[in-house]
Amino acid sequence: MFDGLTEQLGRTVKNLRGQGRLTEENIKDALREVRMALLEADVALPVVRDFIKRVQERAVGQEVLQSLTPGQVLVKIVRDELIHVMGDANAELRLNVTPPAVILMAGLQGSGKTTSVAKLALRLKERDKKTVLVTSGDVYRPAAIAQLEKLAGDVGVNFFPSRDTDDPVAIARHAIDHARKQFIDVVIIDTAGRLHVDSDMMDEIRRIHAAANPVETLFVVDSMTGQDAVNTARAFNDALPLTGVILTKTDGDTRGGAALSIRQVTGKPIKFLGVGEKIASLEPFHPDRIASRILDMGDVLSLVEEAEHKIDRDKADKLAKKLKKGKGFDLEDFRDQLKQMRQMGGIARLLDKLPGIASIPREAKSQVNDKETRRMEAMLDSMTPHERHFPEVIKGSRKRRIAAGSGTQVQDVNRLLKQFTQMQRMMKQLSKGGMAKMLRNFKGGATPF
Repeated sequence: MFDGLTEQLGRTVKNLRGQGRLTEENIKDALREVRMALLEADVALPVVRDFIKRVQERAVGQEVLQSLTPGQVLVKIVRDELIHVMGDANAELRLNVTPPAVILMAGLQGSGKTTSVAKLALRLKERDKKTVLVTSGDVYRPAAIAQLEKLAGDVGVNFFPSRDTDDPVAIARHAIDHARKQFIDVVIIDTAGRLHVDSDMMDEIRRIHAAANPVETLFVVDSMTGQDAVNTARAFNDALPLTGVILTKTDGDTRGGAALSIRQVTGKPIKFLGVGEKIASLEPFHPDRIASRILDMGDVLSLVEEAEHKIDRDKADKLAKKLKKGKGFDLEDFRDQLKQMRQMGGIARLLDKLPGIASIPREAKSQVNDKETRRMEAMLDSMTPHERHFPEVIKGSRKRRIAAGSGTQVQDVNRLLKQFTQMQRMMKQLSKGGMAKMLRNFKGGATPF
């Protein structure tokens, strides 16, 4: 997400290096580049105009501090204004009401609404320790009810059954009544989507809203539709008292215009981002962290939060103790690291949150992907436990067997063992106190720009 915008802004800021003062003359060209970058990212024109005006007012004439370059001053100004455009702070769900707290989901067909219901239910269950019930008021789309029932089973939350002959308003009422009797904390109601906004659809969802009286009415929209996403959000906001937006399919959106436009155009905050197809791939929307990612400063805080919830602490502690005792890092440990990385969303999502990632050539980034990680896991799974614990025994005939068992080539096995050897050396360094040195090197590095 924001790939093009990040690269363009990076080049713009670098061009300002060496200037002693930000003036109308030396910032004029930079702002033109920023404007073009935002428009190419499909940001709404009124949002771009307002953004450029605010940046210009703040940037022109600002003295550069002794330890900073003009580029860094501009980065701070741009970052502050990006945060402002996207909503200043994370807007959390308001669930501090007498149970059950009702969440109504609205959106067009194909926006990822039903999947988002399951993702949100899982998040509320795991992160907030809430009991959750989901139900479907989509009585028009074939198999919509069955789809939600399966997803509810997958994430382990309650499902209130409905039929395609039922009235959606009655479904909502009965589900809420059932949740109240069962002392369930949260009810999430999925509603019918259409291929476009129409009066019948809006009338039905207004009636469901009146009956359910939700504390949260979330609009689910596909970020890849760009300006259409913003226009649709505006139409729904005119018809319903929306409280927030869930922006889906952001992992496939390289522009990010919807994320930068929706808050400004509708006045409603983006509350969550759908960042992948996996059921756990739903992230809270933090404007300050997104702004840092756009400016290639990374999002280490989200990375740490993700690790806290997804990494197996017992395995991590065992590995730390093992290394501390001087026992070597083996292929079994390597396999565990790969699996835990996959649980955190894969290497692509991890890289996206690291500072300076935009400066790495695209060719290099394309070689590091989740497909390659899965191939590595397949080779490791084809090894015997003895081979994983004692990698030095893996010679010619064993390599051929591992390659055949994993559908790879012997060269692939050789490459895996070489990568493992490099990681083994790094782990050895860490066990001898090398982490402090690595952190010092990281802190001493140049800024992303």
